[in-house]
Amino acid sequence: MSDKKSQATATAEEFLSFTLGDEHYGVDILKVQEIRGYDSVTRLPDAPDYIKGVINLRGTIVPVIDLRLKLRLKEARYDAFTVMIVLNVEDRVVGIVVDSVSDVIGLAAEQIRPTPEFGASVDTRFISGIGTVDDRMLILLDIETLIDSADLGQPLPEQVAA
Repeated sequence: MSDKKSQATATAEEFLSFTLGDEHYGVDILKVQEIRGYDSVTRLPDAPDYIKGVINLRGTIVPVIDLRLKLRLKEARYDAFTVMIVLNVEDRVVGIVVDSVSDVIGLAAEQIRPTPEFGASVDTRFISGIGTVDDRMLILLDIETLIDSADLGQPLPEQVAA
């Protein structure tokens, strides 16, 4: 039995756990570049509500997405716990705004369940699975699909001042 457990631990994936409202989400830790407090952003004209704008991160112009707005959750609140997770996704740097960051959680393959089917009424393209940790569930986000769908395929205006 111990061999099986050590084998499962060896194949564990690690996720950065964060909250949006009352729910816990996870994103692949290998995509995370850094975690920082929420700063003010430079708003882009005619951008969707969930694209908060851009920041200048050490010379790189980084688009910032409010994940609560992108996932059509309740209106986002910004307070001392609001955090920006800077991600590297397909050779692009993107910031996502979340309510708070919890911790890094390792999940073995048997702790990850496939996304349930809801039919056309619920868009589950952004969810790669559901992780189970003790008595709570972690909604695992497919960040590549989420970012690709966020209208970031268009080049950002280079004249944006940060």
